[in-house]
Amino acid sequence: MNRPQTIQIFLPDGSPRSVKIAEITNRVVKAILVPRNKLDYIATRDELRNVGIYFLFGESTEKAKSLVYIGEAEDCLDRLKQHNKLKDFWNYAVVLVSKINAFTKSHAKYLEHIAVANAKEANRFVVENSTIPTKSFVTESMEADLLDSFETITILLATLGFPVFEKVGKSQNPSKNYFHLKGRGIKAEGDLIDDGFVVFKGSQAKLNEVPSCHDYLIALRVKLWEDGILKEKDSFLEFAEDYIFNSPSTAGGVVLGRSTNGWVQWKDKNGKTLDEIKRL
Repeated sequence: MNRPQTIQIFLPDGSPRSVKIAEITNRVVKAILVPRNKLDYIATRDELRNVGIYFLFGESTEKAKSLVYIGEAEDCLDRLKQHNKLKDFWNYAVVLVSKINAFTKSHAKYLEHIAVANAKEANRFVVENSTIPTKSFVTESMEADLLDSFETITILLATLGFPVFEKVGKSQNPSKNYFHLKGRGIKAEGDLIDDGFVVFKGSQAKLNEVPSCHDYLIALRVKLWEDGILKEKDSFLEFAEDYIFNSPSTAGGVVLGRSTNGWVQWKDKNGKTLDEIKRL
């Protein structure tokens, strides 16, 4: 259950778009967000010369979701320098280390294992790791401490704009009154969330777009099809998994195959529009 917390974010070079160092003041883990073009700057500091786990985030013109690669290292700075030469997709790295230098190689490998497993399960990002890393052995008491650290990692990543482990879907709140959209022969269900608008697994979409459909909607539908998120079923398309759109209108446009005002098209079970309920 979420609870109030205080998070401190330090800007070491003073720029809000540059390196950020985030920590929950009473926890032992801190996160360092590094834009790729700031590797030279962060190399002048000591934060990344430590054992930890790291996340590489980026976008792909070929994928409908953002990408993430998760790894661990004894010297995270050296590992990022290697990835700077070898991996093209990423724009940001977030490194998680212990403020008291308490992580060992075994701790980092354990955190890497549960991070990859949970990221794949949450399915918010395309996880670039091909397999789930082997879980290292740790004692029962240390496992409890590392799970507490993982909770901190989850919060810090989401605070920095990367909710890798946050699940969406009807199972998270099955009794809630969700929003519905209907078209000729199709129906969809979704909800307004912090990140945008999620359309739930099992929702239907028009098989074809109208001739006047905007190119960006067509391109997005193609990406969703190629990624297996939309699959053909009978005379319509069906969402094979939950998918988060950047707005209710984009979600509605993909479902209907045409431009639409999602704020008035998505309605609850009583016929009230999203606009009436959320734009008070």
